[in-house]
Amino acid sequence: MKRRDLLRGGTLVMLLGNDQIARGATVVAVRVWPAPEYSRVTIESDGKLRSRQVVMSHPPRLAVDIEGLDLSPELRELVAKVRSDDPFIGGIRASQHAPGVVRMMVDLKQPAVPQVFALTPVAAYQHRLVFDFYPVKEEDPLEALIAERMKDRPVAPPTPASDPLGELIARKMQPPGKPPAPAPAVAQPPPAPPQKTDRLIIIALDPGHGGEDPGAVGPSGTREKDVVLQIAHRLRDRINGAVINGNPMRAYLTRDADFFVPLQVRVQKARRVQADLFVSIHADAFFTPNARGASVFALSQGAASSSAARWMADKENKADLIGGVNIKTQDAQVARALLDMSTTAQINDSMKLAGALLGEIGNVGRLHKRNVEQAGFAVLKAPDIPSVLVETAFISNPEEELRLRSESYQEELADALMRGIQRYFAKNPPLARNRTL
Repeated sequence: MKRRDLLRGGTLVMLLGNDQIARGATVVAVRVWPAPEYSRVTIESDGKLRSRQVVMSHPPRLAVDIEGLDLSPELRELVAKVRSDDPFIGGIRASQHAPGVVRMMVDLKQPAVPQVFALTPVAAYQHRLVFDFYPVKEEDPLEALIAERMKDRPVAPPTPASDPLGELIARKMQPPGKPPAPAPAVAQPPPAPPQKTDRLIIIALDPGHGGEDPGAVGPSGTREKDVVLQIAHRLRDRINGAVINGNPMRAYLTRDADFFVPLQVRVQKARRVQADLFVSIHADAFFTPNARGASVFALSQGAASSSAARWMADKENKADLIGGVNIKTQDAQVARALLDMSTTAQINDSMKLAGALLGEIGNVGRLHKRNVEQAGFAVLKAPDIPSVLVETAFISNPEEELRLRSESYQEELADALMRGIQRYFAKNPPLARNRTL
């Protein structure tokens, strides 16, 4: 190529600018993640995309103009990916708004707070453009747990109503000259006590990963996020049917479906319901398929208890990068303060809980290490809640992957975790809660 051709090419680049260079990006995947808490739309491409958005309220919808794209079959797939039970998204339309600009119109079922942001390549993902839709007013999860408990309380029988007509007929039927017999007294039930719930014992269950973050993937394609959610559901059923010292238990899941929850939000959720315990459930992977066995971790304020524990914590703490967090909405100072408030008392209680769980898990499966491990897991840093992370098995081991997919083994794990929780409370009764239940 001649020198003047090279110069001409360079001049063309300068004239086109970044917006024109961005054209030609290819969409490699589109995904929709509906959930009660928020819905997410993801457009993954092989190049960075720029966008502008406009929120409209009558009817509620979001228009997003994406630069650097042409309408493609992949984008049209979004229309069919919207589920009828999505609480926020009613439908998605795509059109070629201008050369190199695609307009995405998202019709909403209710007013929502949208967030549109870009994610840089990480792990198996290339560039991602994300639309999140949050409710205008969030539900109070603690009130929801209380309302659920109130449904289980017996309803007092209604007070018998008087019968004036029956009393009149009875007087008419009396013989002449005989005074009417007094009406039989109706036993009045004692006044019903004011409705009040028991002292709920709340266990926050945290199924790891979810949504954009599949977690570890086994040799046969089993995804960690699916297995741990199934185990959490089984454990929830056991907790909701249990009573400790006359007090009913309730499980609260940080995610109840396949959607992503940032690490900091998982901690905040547990604190909002004033959870008595926090149990994060995982199924990890290692470089080789030989690693096997379950582990239980507590928080460490200093160095990790082993290099493997430190490696595990570093890997789990990267979940936000893979799952996709809108950094602009994060208050760095608040997040840092929350995650640095862990106390010695919390860690001591966490070690007791971890020891009880580890002992029970060892009765149903192999342990990777027989001692509780400690490391700086971000998800364990609730300052006032005993918190542990359970690695149920190595999903990268073919035999353990097969067991994790087994309903019978999931049931055994849930039973073991339940027994461990009961063992902990037998020696450590729940403390008074700030908010009366």
